[in-house]
Amino acid sequence: MSSLKEARSRMTDALEALRREFATVRTGKASPALLDTVRVEAYGSKMPLNQVASIQTPDGSLLVVQPFDKSLLGEIEKGIQMADLGLNPSNDGTLIRIPIPPLTEERRKEFVKVLHKMAEDARVSVRHARKGARDEVQQALKDHEIGEDDGHRQLDEIDKVTHEFTDKIDELLKRKEHEVMAI
Repeated sequence: MSSLKEARSRMTDALEALRREFATVRTGKASPALLDTVRVEAYGSKMPLNQVASIQTPDGSLLVVQPFDKSLLGEIEKGIQMADLGLNPSNDGTLIRIPIPPLTEERRKEFVKVLHKMAEDARVSVRHARKGARDEVQQALKDHEIGEDDGHRQLDEIDKVTHEFTDKIDELLKRKEHEVMAI
């Protein structure tokens, strides 16, 4: 049964990764998670923005980035622009303000396509976990380490868990898609 536990763990990881990816997709409201993919050149390496600055949302249409070290203002601004998020940061010398423009219908549809690709990648990860677990059980059957009935029961359980996780992915996708398309 360790193959099932391992598969479930890998499927859970895929679902959590999808949740994190979905958090980076804009819904028209300001959220610090929008900047999770931003990397900043700092202290000789590329660092996540949230490690060199604090990010606040004073209201639903504005993000404020306060660097821990003011000398990084220019690099932070450049990192935000390079992240290709369609945002225009403005640097006032002490902090960076990022207005979140309202989403156009066309932009919303683009985001939905991105969401579908993210969800499909998560489904592929779940299927890989299923394949690994099934291969283990089938090998155990072939080597006569487990009985036929037990083997088939384990294969059925693996398929049930896989179905459960693909349903969760579909549900997440449906909710996020609704959130993105809502005006």
